[in-house]
Amino acid sequence: MLPYQSLEEAEEALGRALSVAEKLWFQYSARKPDFILHCHNILFVMLFYTLAPLPYVFIGLGWFKNMDKFKIQPKVNDCFSNMFKCYKHVMRTFVLVVGPPQVISYPTIQWIGIRTSLPLPSLSEVFWQIVVYFIIEDFSNYWIHRMLHTKWAYKKIHRVHHEYTAPIGLAAPYAHWAEILILGLPSFLGPTLVPGHIVTYWLWFILRQLEAIETHSGYSLPWTPTKYIPFYGGAEYHDYHHFVGEQSKSNFASIFTYCDYIYGTNKGYRSHKQVLGKVKSL
Repeated sequence: MLPYQSLEEAEEALGRALSVAEKLWFQYSARKPDFILHCHNILFVMLFYTLAPLPYVFIGLGWFKNMDKFKIQPKVNDCFSNMFKCYKHVMRTFVLVVGPPQVISYPTIQWIGIRTSLPLPSLSEVFWQIVVYFIIEDFSNYWIHRMLHTKWAYKKIHRVHHEYTAPIGLAAPYAHWAEILILGLPSFLGPTLVPGHIVTYWLWFILRQLEAIETHSGYSLPWTPTKYIPFYGGAEYHDYHHFVGEQSKSNFASIFTYCDYIYGTNKGYRSHKQVLGKVKSL
């Protein structure tokens, strides 16, 4: 809740006129408790999880026949009933597993310094914080993901996520409840180390969700803007990890490729690409 009774009072406190974005933020948040703003996060996660995979769902159901050529595992087809079953599983996980920790973490969010106040962060501040969050998440997620591929952890926890040997966008957060909590930690690590505005906090979780949906989509679309991000893995890169499954020793990173390159866990994928290249040339 903002400590100002009017726009004029806010402008007087800041010593300048509010931007259009700041006026909109004032009108939306001025009378809302910070706790309510914090709880928006889980609502955004559920909303974008519902909407973002829809193009891939329509493609997978055959609405756009000319898109089949972009499917990474073309011999594997999915049906609506299985997609909807996946969706229900994930939404139930969001409500029962993700929601409660999000709610009770509010004092921690306050303590680390996620703010709701004016002024809003500049676009450059938001951009660089999001970049830092992605780097922190990718590095920490890499090591936890490798741990989940140990014999015990895979059998007891991670195998649920690998039920999809040919992943679909809806299956990005499809996992054992313990994995959801464990792999949620890297996502919170960035905002904990580099706290910012709650708008940045919301945007970070939305973008992370969109990225995960794309990398699990099962389609390598040539026009996706993420192809221009340096060291970005993408759908084809992560699809190989699911294709190999339990025996996978490659492509553990969630976003970028440099950790797998540095620590030598991309050799299987590189060999796979070489074989495919030779087959195509024949």
